[in-house]
Amino acid sequence: MREKLEIRVGNITKMEVDAIVNAANRTLLGGGGVDGAIHRAAGTGLLEECRTLNGCETGEAKLTKGHRLPACHVIHTAGPVWSGGERGEPELLASCYRNSLSLAQERGFRSIAFPAISCGVYGYPLKQACRVAIGEAIHFLNGNEKAPEKIVFCCFDESTRARYEEALAELLPPRLVSIRSQ
Repeated sequence: MREKLEIRVGNITKMEVDAIVNAANRTLLGGGGVDGAIHRAAGTGLLEECRTLNGCETGEAKLTKGHRLPACHVIHTAGPVWSGGERGEPELLASCYRNSLSLAQERGFRSIAFPAISCGVYGYPLKQACRVAIGEAIHFLNGNEKAPEKIVFCCFDESTRARYEEALAELLPPRLVSIRSQ
């Protein structure tokens, strides 16, 4: 599994992978944070294509081309807004990862990069979100022969990277995980 999981500090809009995941809002029409950065980097073609998708329910995932991004595709997923964890947020967040990975698998993508979904303005506690993200990736890799060859967790900063490392240490023996900075 070492070869399949990677943590990087960097800019997701510059990732050279088959697909990057957009932590989108339900309209898919752009917004702030990662969503806004992806839309700006991809250009107006992404917005035009997103308009044809009729939005995205929380936990679902939808696919577009990458347009001007180095990544060939963007998988858009609408994460949950944190409301204390009592409104199904953990399961909704897990669905974001499962559905994004399933879509990547269906399309035969070899590599996919995720941001920290719902951890910005949506307020999901980073430590808990990292456990969900890593746990879903491990579960998916263990249960799917045709899973992507590389799952990257692209972190905005070293603090976020450290939370992912903690989650990895809790969920996998450290010798099985590749961790590097970009």
